[in-house]
Amino acid sequence: MRKERDFIGELEVPDDVYYGVQTLRAKENFHITGQTIDPEFVQAIAEVKKAAAMANLETGRMDKKIGKALIQAADEIIAGKMLDQFPVDPIQGGAGTSINMNMNEVLSNRALEIIGEKKGRYDIISPNNHANMAQSTNDTLPTGIKVCISHKSKKLIAALTRLAVELDKKAEDYKNILKMGRTHLQDAVPITLGQEMGSYASSVRRGINRIKSAVSSIHTINLGATAVGTGLNAEPAYIKDVAITLSKVTGETFITADNLIDTTNNTDGFADVSSALKVTALVLIKMANDFRLMASGPRCGLNELKLPARQPGSSIMPGKVNPVIAEVLDQTCYQVIANDMAVSLGVENGQFELNVMEPIMAFNIFNSMNYLTNAVNTFIDKLLIDLQPNEKQCHSWLDNSVGIITALLPHIGYENSAILAKEAYTTGKPIREIVLRKGLLPKKKLEHILSPEQMTHPGIAE
Repeated sequence: MRKERDFIGELEVPDDVYYGVQTLRAKENFHITGQTIDPEFVQAIAEVKKAAAMANLETGRMDKKIGKALIQAADEIIAGKMLDQFPVDPIQGGAGTSINMNMNEVLSNRALEIIGEKKGRYDIISPNNHANMAQSTNDTLPTGIKVCISHKSKKLIAALTRLAVELDKKAEDYKNILKMGRTHLQDAVPITLGQEMGSYASSVRRGINRIKSAVSSIHTINLGATAVGTGLNAEPAYIKDVAITLSKVTGETFITADNLIDTTNNTDGFADVSSALKVTALVLIKMANDFRLMASGPRCGLNELKLPARQPGSSIMPGKVNPVIAEVLDQTCYQVIANDMAVSLGVENGQFELNVMEPIMAFNIFNSMNYLTNAVNTFIDKLLIDLQPNEKQCHSWLDNSVGIITALLPHIGYENSAILAKEAYTTGKPIREIVLRKGLLPKKKLEHILSPEQMTHPGIAE
């Protein structure tokens, strides 16, 4: 054990850990989720700290030996090492000070090792004086959140792009499968299964664009703002250079906000991101529910789609298979919607020069992005790729539907069509049969009018 002290008092710290006294206090104070900080968030904060150390070296304020050791320590964390040294709960008071100090302590103690000193020698390399030089939790934490969101968005956008591509493939494969369209859950007019799949792809791509737009707005950062946005204790040269340095470290473009005070006390950019995730989730719920309905049955439902069987569906009913993959996508999206509410409450509950609720925003946005990425990939791999149409059932519903009579309106008029519809409902006979029996249209022309090409595209069949 080693003894470490802060202004509250002294604690014993296990000598084999890289965190220190302030991390221990956070472990004692916050037992909320039973989780620890998202590893990607840890790495994002390490990128911020590396950029800060580099900028401080550029200004000449940071000692070169200390700065290089801190940068090496940050590089190790970015590479995935020491991620077990961040034990604090992601939901915490203090606006994320515990997260920031956890990082500062790990960096300092590892840097001390690098230069041949023992952990805890904060008189040589200090978590506050060196790892946190020209910084505050109030600028490093929101910047770290933004870096992490940017990184996670790439995985989510890749998953959603995969989904859109696979849906487009199904649109092409099913382009000639005519089926009954439905409005109000009632028979409407024909559509192809391919057109339905294409519409889902279009809505997913709209979600991709929505997320990209929201994420692009958070590349404006307040690093260098320090405590309240005034830049106290940060040199002007540091403030000017640190966003450029962060861009080099992350491989992405970050810019310093024109108004650092505004960017420090307002978190509406996080609300934009969360909202984009929520709206995309709503689109995915609509799609998943359509799949569930079209796959209902198989004997007593619509049975227009055959979902791959992934597991037995009942502990009591033999042979039952449930649409579990579509269901898990739905439930994931419900959680994203709930997370957005927590983010919204956090955003509106900032006071004066700081929004102290950033930990709950980060926790829920990161979870939403992780969950959506996993659920979308699961939907693709476990359902969509092996999806099969029930073409025979699609044709059966279409042939028995009265909805196709709408296509006959320009040829036999509304009144005759209404009479035919009533007879079809009353007798249960197909429209085609009644039209031919009454001699209202020649068979060849009727088949042309009711062809997939004519019924599912603009215009009137000649």
